[in-house]
Amino acid sequence: MSVLPADMPAEVVHRVGTDGAPLPADENVSMFRPRDVYGLLRPRSVEEVRDIVRSFAGAPKGPGLHVFSTGRNWGLGSREPARDGAVSLDLSQLASVREFDLQGGWAVVEPGVTQLQLASLLEGSDRMLNVTASSGHTSVLGNTVDRGVGLRHQRTRDLAGLEVVLPDGELIRVGWWPRESGPTAVNPSGLGPNPLGLFTQSDLGVVTAAVVRLLPRPEAQRTLRASIPRRHLSDALDELRRWKAQHLVSGVIKVYDTVSNRSYGGAAGDFVAHLCVDGTAETVEALTRVIEGEAARCGLFSDIVRSDDHPPADDDFVAQLVQRGFGGDPSHNEKVLLSAVGTTAEAVDGEGSGWVFFLPLVPFNGPALCRAQEILEQVGAETGISPGSTINALDADVVDLVVSFSFPRTDTAVSRAHAALDLTYELFEAAGFLPYRLDAEHHAWTDRLSQDAAARRFVRRLKHVIDPSGVIAAGRYA
Repeated sequence: MSVLPADMPAEVVHRVGTDGAPLPADENVSMFRPRDVYGLLRPRSVEEVRDIVRSFAGAPKGPGLHVFSTGRNWGLGSREPARDGAVSLDLSQLASVREFDLQGGWAVVEPGVTQLQLASLLEGSDRMLNVTASSGHTSVLGNTVDRGVGLRHQRTRDLAGLEVVLPDGELIRVGWWPRESGPTAVNPSGLGPNPLGLFTQSDLGVVTAAVVRLLPRPEAQRTLRASIPRRHLSDALDELRRWKAQHLVSGVIKVYDTVSNRSYGGAAGDFVAHLCVDGTAETVEALTRVIEGEAARCGLFSDIVRSDDHPPADDDFVAQLVQRGFGGDPSHNEKVLLSAVGTTAEAVDGEGSGWVFFLPLVPFNGPALCRAQEILEQVGAETGISPGSTINALDADVVDLVVSFSFPRTDTAVSRAHAALDLTYELFEAAGFLPYRLDAEHHAWTDRLSQDAAARRFVRRLKHVIDPSGVIAAGRYA
């Protein structure tokens, strides 16, 4: 007996469990417990999404819809729901860049649009995409609504508008959208209360399109790579913070530790900082001289090299990715993915090494970041799984610390890696370094980390008003 509504459009039903049983379990690269999923639906248009949602809204209460874009949320559960008892709604076939405006600096993208797809459209133009360090085959929209981080800044800063199918099937557009009558200045806040943020990390609707902002492409760009001995790490990070605060560098400062450099295919040795300097050609030359002078004066860096004088080595995949990524080009990201897990984007969940992430925000200062490194060393000592970390300095105050655990897919290694992840959550919370994204196994931490219980109750009241029948399954942040 099918758990799908009787009026479900047949053309969108890809798989369904028989006799009310869940589907055979899918694999995920994090080796988290597969949830019970009763069906897989693949709409090809927004109207088909609306038909699906209306069918679920009009049927007796049953499994809710678990929505994903391409399902490549690697390290956090991939396409797995947070809880058992859902029907998966795969939006990967909605893969159109509906329109883009280089002068206005925006593009309207559907969930299946990958960052490689959009970046390729912008190649040779004076606009670029704020790309992430993940595979070029990951979804722009999916990562943005989960508040991911690009090489220029957090991607929510790029979000101008969202198209959403509400749990009753109504289609709404929030934030800013292009008008047929002519161009207007991009204004994500609009007038009055702004509902745009309600649909990030949210189970309040099905996002079917987004307006993402396109960044001006710098006239000139250079990457500087600075090596940091471990003994100088705290002071060097404070120096990097000073450079960021005084606008000597652009975009995100990325600092890879020894483990992450090795696992991602970077250069062996110390911590390595990657700095973007851009602007006009004259500005880049002037800022490079200033930074080189500051580095010589402080004596905290064992080496600092320029990408134009010393291009990344053929086997330094990290430096290649970062240099291209600062310029909006994700075409080199696949080499890092292959180095990290041993396979390609199409096979990550079923082949290669296991992979889990922990994503906290840490104050951008030397002592705090060194304390984070000490915690990771403790996790490695206690569990036998050595995490790698990448510092992503979003601004002069806040760092997105990407903590990764790579492990063989054996029962023992999986158990140790999951224990290491649990311990990392506990120790980082105790230190006040709280995650800003959660994996499917740790969805209960949303309540634990909430700073205001009344605010959580408000969000749940809002969910009940909008979706009293639970058409959209409770997600990782419910």
